[in-house]
Amino acid sequence: MKSSVERRFLALVACTVFVCIVPLFTLFLWLASSNASTEQRHNISVLLTANAKAMAKPLWDFDAESVRQIAAAVVSDASVMRVTVKDQTGDIDITLPSAPLSPALNITSLSENIIYQHIDGPKQVGTITLFFQPTGFFSSVDSNERILVAIFSGALLIVIGTTVFGNRMMVMRPLAKLTAAIEATQQLGSRHSVDWASNDEMGQLADSFNTMQLKLQQEENELKNAHRLATETYNATPAMLYSLDQYDRIIGVSDHWVLATGYRRENVIGLFFAELLSESGRQAYETRKDNANAAARWEHTTKFVCADGSIMDVLIVESSPKISPMQKRMSLSVMTDITALKQAEARNRRQALTDHLTGLINRQGFEMALDSEIAETDKYGGSLACLFVDLDRFKWINDNLGHHAGDKTLQLIVSMIVNLLPQNSIAARIGGDEFAILLRANDCETAATNLAADICKLFEAPFIIKGTSTRLSASIGIALYPQHADNASELLQKADMAMYDRKRDGKNGLQVFDDTIGRNTRKRAEIEQTIEKALENEWFDAYLQPIIDLKTNRIIGYEALMRLHHPEHGVMAPFDIIATAEETGAIHDIGKQVFGKAFEHFTALSALSGDNTSYLAVNLSPLQIEPSLPVWLASIVHLFNIDPSRIVIEITEATMLHDNPGIQTILRKIADFGCRIALDDFGTGYSSLSYLSRFMVNIVKIDQSFIRSMTGDVQETRDRSRMLIEGITAISHKMKCTVVAEGIETEEQRYLLQAIGVDYGQGYLFDRPLSFEQLRDRILHKDIPALKVV
Repeated sequence: MKSSVERRFLALVACTVFVCIVPLFTLFLWLASSNASTEQRHNISVLLTANAKAMAKPLWDFDAESVRQIAAAVVSDASVMRVTVKDQTGDIDITLPSAPLSPALNITSLSENIIYQHIDGPKQVGTITLFFQPTGFFSSVDSNERILVAIFSGALLIVIGTTVFGNRMMVMRPLAKLTAAIEATQQLGSRHSVDWASNDEMGQLADSFNTMQLKLQQEENELKNAHRLATETYNATPAMLYSLDQYDRIIGVSDHWVLATGYRRENVIGLFFAELLSESGRQAYETRKDNANAAARWEHTTKFVCADGSIMDVLIVESSPKISPMQKRMSLSVMTDITALKQAEARNRRQALTDHLTGLINRQGFEMALDSEIAETDKYGGSLACLFVDLDRFKWINDNLGHHAGDKTLQLIVSMIVNLLPQNSIAARIGGDEFAILLRANDCETAATNLAADICKLFEAPFIIKGTSTRLSASIGIALYPQHADNASELLQKADMAMYDRKRDGKNGLQVFDDTIGRNTRKRAEIEQTIEKALENEWFDAYLQPIIDLKTNRIIGYEALMRLHHPEHGVMAPFDIIATAEETGAIHDIGKQVFGKAFEHFTALSALSGDNTSYLAVNLSPLQIEPSLPVWLASIVHLFNIDPSRIVIEITEATMLHDNPGIQTILRKIADFGCRIALDDFGTGYSSLSYLSRFMVNIVKIDQSFIRSMTGDVQETRDRSRMLIEGITAISHKMKCTVVAEGIETEEQRYLLQAIGVDYGQGYLFDRPLSFEQLRDRILHKDIPALKVV
């Protein structure tokens, strides 16, 4: 600063002197020189004129000596350097002094004609020339002026010196101290003040600088304390903290990070963080960081390599403050050891994908395995078989022998199935008694059917469970990829569809999926949708088919039959609807809707005809016989004010085959309430006569297949059917049961049944199932026989 500011100040002073003082001084000298030169020329001119007059007469008279004397007198003047006189004739030519003048001298001359005043007028007689040295630039200044110039110059030098001294003392000195304080602050790292006190601007500058230094020292101390506190907090935090620069290099790590990873702090500072990750996770980390570079906060899970080479699963949470574009980007990250969490997740995943009872994978695990196997099939070609296995009658074990016995049975069956599985196959427990198997082979369909057949053979012998001999079977559906399905869910679905098709066809066997199953399934789905809409819009109705006394040909009752009035398809056949409803459980809602209308129609018909003795028979599937049934019957009988004896509950032999104590209890309650029980389709099942004694059966209904065979083309069959009907009728009458024949279509059948002693009959010979409106119109038009008490 000293060399710069002081030199510039001196240069400013010198410039001022040369710009202002020197021109004035030069002007002064020029004016003095000009005056001296003018005065010199004037004096020379006067001297020249006077001597020209003095030499006129001598030149006229050709008096050379006189001319010489006058010339000598002129040369004696100090300002004249030489005199030259010439006459007109050239006879007189006088030059004084005669010695030549030095060429170095700056000599100038003035000349004048010499005129003689003759009586005849002025006559030029010659010329006189004076040579002189002009006055110089400085020689023109006289001694007084020189004294004045000297005094002025001395005063100027004093002013300049005083100015320079004052600048050095009043400006340069405090600036030098300020500079020294700044340099000391930079070099020593501590704040230094300026030792200067004055009442001028420099004093104010020094005071401001000292105040600024004091404030900066305070702020610096606060920053140091804050940094120390932040560092202590950074290192004391029980988390693996680390900081990265804009190039992802480590610039700081906490004590806990060092302790957890085993690295030395000085060995990792400056390293790229990605270098400490496993090779498998490095690329993913860099990609994730590049994608999240603009985010203020992002997370990533990766594998970190510790100093001892061990792998640590870590969760990285990185946060970068928002900064201006001119600032370098830095980040603070937290690295959390999640190794134990990952292990727990893996353990939980295994547990979540494993069936704890059998040790097989569960449905979720099977779906993941199925996706993987299909991807591998797509990649390498070939085919994949999915077997869907459902155990038949397994529910009976749980219901009658307990769930513990059911669990033990499942474990036994699974161990037997696993022993049959070929290598690289996958087995899973999909549900309670449902299993799935994935199989890959060259001839996949053959291998799958062989395996399914082997599984079915496991159930040929009965299982001894808690001392009870129990027969089970398996229904197995098979679907192939890509022959039958395009994806995993479709493959499993079609194997399931094939299994249910096997169940509907009698269970205990295998079924390979084909398009027919798909069409049946779509049809079943359409029926399900129709059932839902029918329940919502009350499309279900109860048609009543008259039951006739074969002796009197009079109506003694009605059987309520379900019909569905579709707005587009008309009246739909009940068989598929009932089968689908029993599978989906909608049979309960359908039963309530149909039974409600049946009782409503029956009550209305009884009121129109005045009949209070005919009965209404309603059919119940095994699924509808539930504990709430007696209560529901009591409420509906009370609602329509019907004598309970006029209500007949028709059940099939299949209901008896359940041999469920709960069903027996429900039927007993219904009988105790006053309703009658009818055994429908008798002869098509096991036809055990014990049903007539064990259950409170009041009516036995002979299946229409026997009625049809009784008048068939084969005589032997006709005889056998007639003997069976005679036997059923005789035994039923002995058990005090009324006998009803179903499906009577000809007069021959009616005549034979009447001869055998069958009490009642129903069929197309008498009437088809009729709607309430049709029966009402018949009654109103008196087109119906009188009713007779049963």
